[in-house]
Amino acid sequence: MMVPPLSERPVTEEDEEQFRRETAPRKYTLRRRWADYRAEVKARRPKGARARARAWLHVEPFYWGMRVVYVVLFAGAVLAVYINGVAEGWWPAWGEKPTVAATTTPPIYPTPTASATASGEAAMSGGYQIGPDGVLVRPAEHAASTYTKPELPEEAKENTEKGAEAAARHYLALIVYAWNTGDTQPLADMSDPSSNFAQGHIANTQEMYTNGWSFGNSATVQEVLRLEAVAEQDGAIPPNTIGVRFLVSASNGTRCKEQSIVVDSAQHSSTITLFMTWKNNRWTELQGSARDYDDE
Repeated sequence: MMVPPLSERPVTEEDEEQFRRETAPRKYTLRRRWADYRAEVKARRPKGARARARAWLHVEPFYWGMRVVYVVLFAGAVLAVYINGVAEGWWPAWGEKPTVAATTTPPIYPTPTASATASGEAAMSGGYQIGPDGVLVRPAEHAASTYTKPELPEEAKENTEKGAEAAARHYLALIVYAWNTGDTQPLADMSDPSSNFAQGHIANTQEMYTNGWSFGNSATVQEVLRLEAVAEQDGAIPPNTIGVRFLVSASNGTRCKEQSIVVDSAQHSSTITLFMTWKNNRWTELQGSARDYDDE
């Protein structure tokens, strides 16, 4: 059996499909191009390390310039990162050793004295300096030493109604002196031990001066509302007792408790009643009371 020549063979669909595949243009993808380029470079690469080094050195001046530019740019970038890191505290400068102070975390809540010592400046609160005990320091111009202890007037040494009035005025001055200085002894010396009025003022003053102070207190007698003898009562009111009632204009001034300041410079009207008793040749406060004038 003879095979007919190709020109005489019938063309089937399989033959046409194979012809199309063989004659179709080849797709040259980017991946294929890179592979061909790498293969070509590898084929042209000199054999041996010495040959490769000579090939790398023997290039045109333009490529040498590009290599220098790349090296300079890289070195500049490294230097910029180093300088920025030193400025931000990410690492110490070259040759510098970190100190304990630089690595120690400060306390979250430093005490007033520690804060003042660390900064070199006195700790302040509301314009007042904070003392070592945590209490605001009393201004020197309003120190207790600036207040003079009241002197008993000569008239207060007489066993008369006017003498009782003068003694009552002096007793009121001792109350103000105690508030401004914290010295309650003169007030206690002129008070009867049974006087609740005196003991209340003494206790309040001592409590104020425990981690605190006060200045600017004042009390001015505006009028004598009453001045008369008080009837004797067994066990309560001894003989030779005079009752004195004053209308007083008073100011509380400035008061400090620890680190809290209260300023009250307004004038307040009140009535103060004092029972003054003559014994041991001097006037002594027996009992007293104070009320707002509006409550009268």
